[in-house]
Amino acid sequence: MRIGILGLGRIGAFHAETLSGLDAVDSLVVADPFAEAAKSAAERFGAEVADSPEAVLAAGIDGVVIAAATDAHPGLVLAAVDAGVPVFCEKPVARTMAEGVAVLRAVEGRDVPVQIGYNRRFDAGFTAARDAVLAGELGKLHTVRSTTLDPAPPPAAYVAASGGIFRDCSVHDFDIIRWVTGREVTEVYAVGGNRGARYIAEAGDADTTGALLTLDDGTIAVISNSRHNGRGHDVRMELHGFEDSIAVGLEDKLPLRSVEPGVTFPAGTPHDFFMDRFTAAYRAELSAFTEVVAGSRPSPCTVADALEAGWIAEACTLSLREHRPVRIEEVRAA
Repeated sequence: MRIGILGLGRIGAFHAETLSGLDAVDSLVVADPFAEAAKSAAERFGAEVADSPEAVLAAGIDGVVIAAATDAHPGLVLAAVDAGVPVFCEKPVARTMAEGVAVLRAVEGRDVPVQIGYNRRFDAGFTAARDAVLAGELGKLHTVRSTTLDPAPPPAAYVAASGGIFRDCSVHDFDIIRWVTGREVTEVYAVGGNRGARYIAEAGDADTTGALLTLDDGTIAVISNSRHNGRGHDVRMELHGFEDSIAVGLEDKLPLRSVEPGVTFPAGTPHDFFMDRFTAAYRAELSAFTEVVAGSRPSPCTVADALEAGWIAEACTLSLREHRPVRIEEVRAA
């Protein structure tokens, strides 16, 4: 099949490399506002260069991957759907929830599938955890712990435009908790602080946060996030039930050092980048998109799914600002 790519920054170029290695993909058509980025992709992956998103959509493509700036997501998603082209769009759907809801309303009931990029749903460990929960292996859940710790903060320009740590980082934890447990979040309480890069505080954001989530069956989920984790990129999940407990991410590249006498785990070189941690998941995610394009499976992460994680992020942002618990329905109705 022939796949278009809109946006060839860090993640777009990574997706181009991944797609070029998939058996289902015969050719790529790419576009980026920066001509050099498109030219580089063409040289590296044998891609065809188009001079605009409209030209990509008119180039006889079977599906399109949107990895452009967040502000462009709504317009590009709707343009692709209007053109009848199946869409993969990196999260978030839009910069604001109001814009995201507008996208949802515009695509609901249409025959064109839209997949939003939450790659942890395709990670082998998280998939195994979900299977264990659905099979009842843990009994009733009572506690979930989810962690995302980055080795260093993103640039100041990114932080200023990201919408905050809950919206651009924690949202991955929120989505994967919903997906693994099969439950919805009803209430949150969030805290945060700044002990690192000054520009994060100057942007009105926090560099380290914690969130306590109550799920609709009474399970408690504890979320830890930070922009400063000197040992590496740490993504883990623990699920504790009345019958068993399991963990995702306890492997030799875990960026955590045990100080127990005689203990050598973990023994590998720590993960230092999210693309390193989730290379296989990104490949599986885009392989799934080729199946969506072929019509052999439905979207594994719809616009509606993505917005649910967004509402949790909105509630945590409000909770941090006002120092109080916030129910999801409060932000949904605002």
